[in-house]
Amino acid sequence: MAETDQTAEPFHYRIRREAGGVITWFRENWREKRWFRLAGYGLIGLAVLWFAAWLLVARNLPDAETLLDYEPPLPSVVRGVDGEVVHSFARERRVQLQYKDFPAQLVNAYTSAEDETFWTHGGIDYPGFAGAVFDYVSKMGSGERAKGGSTITQQVAKNILIGNEYSITRKLKEMILARRIESVLTKREIMELYLNEIPLGRRSFGVQAASRAYFDKDVGDLDLHEMAFLAILPKAPEQYGREKYREHALERRNFVLDVMAENGHITAAQAAAAKAQPLGLIRQRPEAKSADAGYFLEEVRRQLIEKYGEKAEDGPHSVYAGGLWVRTSLDTEMQGAASDALRKGLMRFGGGRAWHGPVATLDPGDGDLTEQLASSNLGINYQNWRVGVVTAPGRIGFANGEEAPLIGSPDAIKVGDVTAVSPSGNAWAVRTVPEVSGGFLAQDPNTGRIMAMQGGFDFRLSDFNRSTQAQRQPGSTIKPFVYATGLDNGMTPATMIPDQTYCYYQGANLGEKCFRNFGGEGGGEHTMRWGLEQSRNLMTVHIAMDAGMENVTRTFERVGIGKYGNYPSFALGAGETTVEKMVNAYSALVNHGLQHSSSVIDYVQDRNGKVIWRADERDCTGCNMAKWDGKAMPRIREQGRQVLDARTAYQVVHMLEGVVQRGTATVLRDLNMPLFGKTGTTSGPTDVWFVGGSPDIVAGVYIGYDKPRSLGGWAQGGRVAAPIFKDFVQETRDKWQGRPFLAPAGVRMVRIDRQSGKRVFAGWPTSEDPKASVIWEAFKPDTEPRRSSRQDDADALREMILAQLRRGNGSAQGGGDDRGRSQNQEQSDFVEDSGGLY
Repeated sequence: MAETDQTAEPFHYRIRREAGGVITWFRENWREKRWFRLAGYGLIGLAVLWFAAWLLVARNLPDAETLLDYEPPLPSVVRGVDGEVVHSFARERRVQLQYKDFPAQLVNAYTSAEDETFWTHGGIDYPGFAGAVFDYVSKMGSGERAKGGSTITQQVAKNILIGNEYSITRKLKEMILARRIESVLTKREIMELYLNEIPLGRRSFGVQAASRAYFDKDVGDLDLHEMAFLAILPKAPEQYGREKYREHALERRNFVLDVMAENGHITAAQAAAAKAQPLGLIRQRPEAKSADAGYFLEEVRRQLIEKYGEKAEDGPHSVYAGGLWVRTSLDTEMQGAASDALRKGLMRFGGGRAWHGPVATLDPGDGDLTEQLASSNLGINYQNWRVGVVTAPGRIGFANGEEAPLIGSPDAIKVGDVTAVSPSGNAWAVRTVPEVSGGFLAQDPNTGRIMAMQGGFDFRLSDFNRSTQAQRQPGSTIKPFVYATGLDNGMTPATMIPDQTYCYYQGANLGEKCFRNFGGEGGGEHTMRWGLEQSRNLMTVHIAMDAGMENVTRTFERVGIGKYGNYPSFALGAGETTVEKMVNAYSALVNHGLQHSSSVIDYVQDRNGKVIWRADERDCTGCNMAKWDGKAMPRIREQGRQVLDARTAYQVVHMLEGVVQRGTATVLRDLNMPLFGKTGTTSGPTDVWFVGGSPDIVAGVYIGYDKPRSLGGWAQGGRVAAPIFKDFVQETRDKWQGRPFLAPAGVRMVRIDRQSGKRVFAGWPTSEDPKASVIWEAFKPDTEPRRSSRQDDADALREMILAQLRRGNGSAQGGGDDRGRSQNQEQSDFVEDSGGLY
C-alpha cells in the first residue's frame, strides 16, 4: 500500500508533463523541418480564409428554417355578393399549388432542363459548378454573363432568400444555403417552392401563372410540348415568349424534349411528335375576369389599403401580397345596369354634341404610340366603342398593336390624341365621350350595403368617383329632411303652408334676402304634401323658418348629409354633399328612421380562410350551442342607429310616393310599383338629381359638369336624372320585390281631401287615379284633422248664435218671444245636424 502511494502521480501533473512534451516536439519540428513549417502556414492560411469567408458570406445568411413557414406573396381575391370571383388585386401573376397538383411530366421537364441530378444531389451539383466556374473565368472581361450552374435548390435560395445579384459572393451564399435547405426540406417541398416561385416572364411567377399567361391553360391541361416550353423559360424568361426569339425558343424547347427522352421520361416517338408542334403561344393572356365595376372595386381597394397596407412590408395582410379573400356587397347584375343606365343618360344629354377634345394625349417622342396606349390602361366599355390613339393623319392605333383607317376626324385632332372610336365599314369613326358626367349609387336600406356604384362614364377614362368623392349641391333632394323637421315640430302632411315670397333681413352687410319658387310662380296656401310633391321652394323656406333653421341643420347633420350654417338657403340644397350620403339618408327614411353605415365590404379572410374583419360586428350569444338548452331563441340586437322618428320617416316617405304619382317624378309612374323619391335641380341649373327607390333598394343619381356650369334651362331632375333611375329599374326588374311601404306602430291612416287637407267621409281613395281628390294620409296620434269638415261649419254657426244671443239679451227683455224662439230653434237644428257633437 505504501509502495503504491509513492509511485502514484497526480493526474494534473501527468497532463502538464505530456502537454509540455507536445510543445517541445512542435518547437523542434518547426525549427528543424521546413515542410512542417509550410504545412503550419497552410493551415493558418486556411483558417484565416475560412474566417474571412464566414465574415463576408455566411455570417448574415437567412435561416433556411424560415422556409418551413414561408408564405409567398399572393394577390387578394375579391368576390361579389353571390360568392363569385369578380376581381383580383395583383401586380404579379401568382397562383399557389401543392406538389401533387403538378403533372409528373412537367416536373420531369424542369429537372431535364435545369437540374438532371436534382433527386440525388445534396443541394450542389459539383460537376455543374466546376463547369460554371470555368465558363465564368473564360468570359471575364467580355461583358457576357456566365452560365449559372445552379441547382434547383440553389435557385430556390436565390429566388426566395437572397435575391438575384450577379456576383461570386451571391453564388457562394447560394451554395451554403442550398446545403442548409436540403437539411430542412424534403425534395418534394423544395420542388413545390421552386415551381411556385420561379419567375417565368409576362409578370408571371410560378408555372401555373405562366401556363395561363402563355397558353391560357391550367397546368393539368398542358400538352407535352407546352410543358417543355415552360421548362426553358428560367434561362431567359423575358425573351423566349417574344416573336423575334421564336426560333431560339423552338431550338431550346426541342433540346429539352431530347433530354427528357434520354432520361427515359418520354419515348423517342413522343419527343418527335412534340417537336413537330408549333410553340402555340397566345399573344398576351387575357387578364383575369373582372366585373365592369372599376369605381366599386377601387373603393374596396382603398378601404383595404387603409386597413392592411399595400405592400408586403406593410404587414401580413397587405392587399398585393397578403392573399386576402374579400367578400363584397357587389351585385354584378345591378352594377351592369347602373353602368348602362348612367351612360345612356349621359349620352342622351351630351352624346350628340361636337367633339370637345381627346381623352388623353401621348407624346410621339416617347416611343411607339400603341405601346404607350397599352401601358396607359385607358379603355372604354360602351357598345362597340374602343379607345385608340391617332398614329398618323387618318390612322388610328390600338393597344394590341393594330392600326386602321380613321374617318370623321375633327379638324382639331392631332397625332398622339387618344379618342373613342367605333367601327364604320372598314374603318373607325371618331366618337365623343360626353363632357358632362355624374354619379350613380344603389344601396340596400336595410343593411347599408352598397350593391352598385358608377362614378362616371368609365373608370378607365377617369378614376375620380363622382358617387363618393364629388361634392355637389343636392338641390331639392334635401327638402324631405326639411319637411321631416317640420313634422317633428308640430306640423302634419295636411298643414296649410304659405306659398308666398319669403324675405328676411340678413344684416347690414347683406341686406334683405328674398326667396321665390322655381319659375317665379306661387301664391296662396297649400298642404305640406302638395308642397313636397310639387317641390315648392317658398313653402320649404316657410317650413324651415317656422320649425327653426337650427333644427333643420341638426336633422341634416344627424342623417349624415352634411354640417351647414343656419341659413335658409341650405334648406333648398345650397350646401354640398355626395350621392353616397344622400342615398344613405334616404335609406334612413325608408327604414323607419334607422340608419346603417354604408359599406362595400362584408368580411375579409386571410390566406388560410380565417375571418379577420367583418362589417357586421354583432355578437350572437348562444347561437353556436351544441344543443338547445330549453331557453328562448337567441336574438341578435338591431344594428344601426335611430336618426329619425319612425313615424316621421314614414310620413315623409308616404308624401314622397306622391312625388312619383303626381309630382315632379311622374316619369316613373308607369313602372307600376311602389316607389318613393325626390327630384332636384340646383341654381343654374348646374346639377340635376333624383334619389329614391323601394323598401329594399334605394338609389341616387346626379348629372353635372365636373367644373360646374349651366346645363341649360330645360335641364331638370325629372327630365334628366329620373329617367336614368327608371332605366336602372327596368334593367333589374327581377330585383324589385314590389312590396309596399309599411307604416310603423303609432301611425294612423286617415282619409283627407288632397287639396284642402280636411278629413272626409264621403269617398274612398283609389289607386286608379293618382290625382283623385280623396287620399290616405299618415298622421301621428292626435294630429289628424277633426272628424268631419262639417265641424268647421258647426263651429262658425255656434259662434254666430252666441254672438246673436249676446246682442239680443237686452232687447229680448222687451222685444217679444218670437226672436228668442227662432234663435233657440236654430240652435236646436244645428245640434241635430252636427250629430250631437255640439
